[in-house]
Amino acid sequence: MKLAFNKEKLTTALGIVSRAIPTRTTNPILSCILFDASEDGVTLIANDSEFGISTKVEGIVSEKGKVALDARLVSDIIRKLEGGEELVNIETDQTFTTRISCSDVLFTIPGRDGEEFAYLPQIEKEHRLCLTQFTLKEVIRKTIFAAALNDSNKMMGGEFVNIKGRVATFVALDGHRVAVRNVTLREGDETFHAIIPGKTMNEISKIMEDDNEKEVELFFSKNHVLFSFEGTMVLSRLIEGEYFKIEHMLSKDYATKLEINRVKLLSNIDRSTILIKESDHKPIILDIGDQKLALKVKSSYGSMDGELPCEKTGKDLLIAFNPKFLMDALRAIDDETVTLYFTNAKSPCFLRDEHDSFVYLILPVNFVA
Repeated sequence: MKLAFNKEKLTTALGIVSRAIPTRTTNPILSCILFDASEDGVTLIANDSEFGISTKVEGIVSEKGKVALDARLVSDIIRKLEGGEELVNIETDQTFTTRISCSDVLFTIPGRDGEEFAYLPQIEKEHRLCLTQFTLKEVIRKTIFAAALNDSNKMMGGEFVNIKGRVATFVALDGHRVAVRNVTLREGDETFHAIIPGKTMNEISKIMEDDNEKEVELFFSKNHVLFSFEGTMVLSRLIEGEYFKIEHMLSKDYATKLEINRVKLLSNIDRSTILIKESDHKPIILDIGDQKLALKVKSSYGSMDGELPCEKTGKDLLIAFNPKFLMDALRAIDDETVTLYFTNAKSPCFLRDEHDSFVYLILPVNFVA
């Protein structure tokens, strides 16, 4: 096999597929990236059986073939080669020994037979969802923080996607909060749902561009989801099981409604965290009264009191929250003014807009006033 690449394009492609390389594995082939030039063009593939990525990369194919190379090794070599207009040449022999050269630098590394490598499986494309890359990146950014990515409960570590006609709903939760985003689709009349692993959603958001013109297609089978965009395919297993009954959690009843400047509220809460260590679990206390919101934090490092103007409807309320949870929700909202709904000091707070394009639920915490 003889190939030649522009260094920048090859580096980008390696960065994409490397996201599917497992951090630990007992199978050496899973630590490799497949260079497949056996058909038209060159495709790079990484696959750990649960999560796989393939991407096409522009290159010159002088001799067809394929070889599996250690992902970390080949990525480090390509990244540290001199830049400029020089081509990166990759050549293998019949023993899969691979020479990587650029200008006056030559690396020789062992490769593995590409026939040992497991390609991404073909799936039945039972359902389809089409979004712009910008929209999908944004909806992931504005929900995935609420998923319990390090929890043993796989369901809480996933993102629930529910399609009803031309509305796609994305949900993430961790037992203390819920993030919901509704997206209006340009087309579609399907009804289906799936639970995508949070790791998959995080990785796909890093690969896609912030482009409102370029699209990404999601194809769903019973057990898999396939993301397809611009020569790249990302395949992931779905999480099996029934998701939580979200509609039962999202009550619209309230006794107190608070309208306040989002940036000022976020800044005050952020400022208060100077005095809070994450291990301390100290809450921020909100004292909601007529035309003002008082914020109070007290920890072993000191105390902070703040006050903000607001518009309140309903009862006065004294309630406390994990400040990080409030900040995460506020950062995911773009509106200048945010509306918070409360029932009592023991019930969830809801942040939502009048169009229900988003809902954030946050459970309060116990506190000593």
